Amino acid sequence: MSKMLMSLRPSMQGYILLAPALIVYLLFAVYPMIDVIKMSFSSWNGLSPQAKFVGLANYRAIMTQDPVFWGALWNTLIWTTTAVIVPNLIAFGVALALNQNIPGKSGLRIIFYLPVIIASIAVATIWKWMYDPFFGLFNGLLTSWGLTGWIMDWLGDKRIALWSVFVAHVWQSVGFSMVLFLAGLQSVSTTLIEAARIDGAGRWGVFRYVTLPALAPTITVVFVLSLINSLKAFDIVYGMTGGGPAQSTQMLAMWAYTQSMQLGVFGRGAAVSVVLLLITLVVVIPYMRWMFKREEMGR
Repeated sequence: MSKMLMSLRPSMQGYILLAPALIVYLLFAVYPMIDVIKMSFSSWNGLSPQAKFVGLANYRAIMTQDPVFWGALWNTLIWTTTAVIVPNLIAFGVALALNQNIPGKSGLRIIFYLPVIIASIAVATIWKWMYDPFFGLFNGLLTSWGLTGWIMDWLGDKRIALWSVFVAHVWQSVGFSMVLFLAGLQSVSTTLIEAARIDGAGRWGVFRYVTLPALAPTITVVFVLSLINSLKAFDIVYGMTGGGPAQSTQMLAMWAYTQSMQLGVFGRGAAVSVVLLLITLVVVIPYMRWMFKREEMGR
């Protein structure tokens, strides 16, 4: 078998080696995606033997009759914008610090990465307990410090509930981006850094003209992964608030799940999912094309 494979052209060898992974991807990623798109044009309650084709009725319904959809869309956009910026800036700063020769940096890397390996629903449980208005850690600390005026119902007040959940998300997600940034920093050519220093560049000059351009591929990966993960935010929000209070923390991914699995309106749930998919594609594809062109121009 190996001799037959070696006798083929390199391109054909590549296709054969990719075939198993490609089949798995088509079966478990592409086919379900196509099926959801098809379902978004149908009316199905999950029990009927056949779905009824209704055209764009589901899309009209979620945009004109659904009182939650636009709020969930707004929350998703706010969450995505802040989740792409805030955790990654923190992660970048931590990576820069831990890339220096400081005592105990290996242990600190483990500590910062530890939240990433905890299941999101477990993180939600931990932070939900800490936010408890009566027995939680935060209100307990505020009481012991005499700051009773700062005591809040962190998850019960619709003005701050979304941001309270977001803090838990930041705590969990910083470590993942930190590891990617660390890998990128450690791949920066020391020869270029030394050449820049010989030419008289200071620390800021080395960072701006050597380190940051070399990190462009890493920044692209971190941005895309953060964007996709933020748009499909579900576990931690569902575990901490379930979308409440008064739908103030509702997200598109969670609303699609609620419509389909709890309300039994699978067509509308699929339509919400397709809207989320389109938003992701509209943002990610132009950004990646821009970054690829920029990299090609830099070669």
